[in-house]
Amino acid sequence: MIPQQFFDHYGIHRNPFSDEDAQTDPVFKDYCIDSNFHPAWDKVFGDPREPSTSIVFGEKGAGKTAMRMQIVRRLEEHNQKRPDSRSFIVQYDDFNPFLEQFRTRFSQRWKPEKALERWGLWDHMDSILYLATTEAVDQVLEAKHVSRESGSRIRPEALDDLDRYQARDFLLLAACYDRSTGETQYKRWTRLAGKLGYSLWPSWIPTIVGAVWSVAAIALVILALTNGWFEPLKESVWYLVFGILGVLAFVAAGWIWQGLVYWKAWRTSRAVMRSVRVGKYDPPALRRILASFPQSEIQKQPLPGADRNDDRYAMLEKLQSVLKTLGFPGIVVIMDRVDEPEIVNGKPERMKALVWPMLDNKLLRHEGLGVKMMLPKELSQFLEREDREFYQRARLDKQNMIPSFYWTGEALYDVADARLKACASDGTQVTLKDLFDERMSRERLVESLRSLRVPRHMFKFLFRMLETHCKQYTSDQPRWKIAPETFESELRLFARDLDNYDRGLGTG
Repeated sequence: MIPQQFFDHYGIHRNPFSDEDAQTDPVFKDYCIDSNFHPAWDKVFGDPREPSTSIVFGEKGAGKTAMRMQIVRRLEEHNQKRPDSRSFIVQYDDFNPFLEQFRTRFSQRWKPEKALERWGLWDHMDSILYLATTEAVDQVLEAKHVSRESGSRIRPEALDDLDRYQARDFLLLAACYDRSTGETQYKRWTRLAGKLGYSLWPSWIPTIVGAVWSVAAIALVILALTNGWFEPLKESVWYLVFGILGVLAFVAAGWIWQGLVYWKAWRTSRAVMRSVRVGKYDPPALRRILASFPQSEIQKQPLPGADRNDDRYAMLEKLQSVLKTLGFPGIVVIMDRVDEPEIVNGKPERMKALVWPMLDNKLLRHEGLGVKMMLPKELSQFLEREDREFYQRARLDKQNMIPSFYWTGEALYDVADARLKACASDGTQVTLKDLFDERMSRERLVESLRSLRVPRHMFKFLFRMLETHCKQYTSDQPRWKIAPETFESELRLFARDLDNYDRGLGTG
């Protein structure tokens, strides 16, 4: 007998326990995402009208990624229903592009730990600004890969509400943080300027002025020679020297303006490229972009040109101002999968080096910003070793922290029942208890599931147990109820494997 034959008997069209990763689990994404929540859901999600920070520590398989997906779904639903209090969603869960670029700033002979020691809060802020700015520019330019629900998109008519200075700020953000590779940086930036109705300082004007001045200077010298204005000096040995120097001086004077504009742009672009360690730039394009701004409008404007947090907070406030006018009073950043980057490779010490700079109360409690941090359980052990200075900076008592993403046996039983219901045919009512014979009590099931701790372990166990049961019977002589003996024997084997996995002796 095969498992699907067993499920068909109960009117279940697919195995509810075959998938273990929320990102690739159609049962979760199509059915359970809107109804099956962790008991701590309300504390983590909060009120989208007032974005807040939450920090969750959970072991692998506890459902952190599932909760991230649920947060995104609920925020998009909120944005659809409450257009006056929408939140701009930033999914900060792919660190590889930023860490790979960051790694190139240091010697390849350095160990990852040594490089990550230099990772700072401003690097996190630069990464978040990259994601948010690129998403916003994509939406304004209506890029084909934008997949946001309609309620979470920037409405074209809202662009008219931006004043000139907000349009300038948006363009400054795009110059520093737009990382799209679909077209050249300068072309994409000029398209954005056109969408915003921002009149640029044409980069060719200083060149035209310099060329006209040079032609005029040469014409003046020729006119002077033709009319004999220098005739009294003709016998002087300095005649030729003064003539040549005069022409060169007049020509050079016409290019001073262009030289100053491009020198300022070169100096600013060099500072930005040196300071933003998580991004990759096209130097000529960035210089050309910065030279295209009217210089009076960008003088003394904050840019990320130094290794410090203050410039990033200024850029974050510019982003918030722009997004608020575009209909997004709040920004929600969802941080997940910190153990997956190649440079981290699941090692707790490297995860700590990556995450700890982010634990800063000034950022986590920044007005209008909510950060949802889904962190591996291994990081919680480091909290006990930190000093008073760390706790004063992080203020974890204010961050809605959940030190253990714990599941009760009852909650896991409900998860199993919800998945059976999701996979059942219309009108079919099946519970987990229905799959076992009458000797197996509901209390024993709940107690056993409690020992599995997290949904992923439960799915693995139930899949293995069902497979073992089906192997014991043939298709022409099936048995539709699982015996308690099969359940208990498989539970003992799984508990042994789980213990080995916890000690690092197995694959799980």
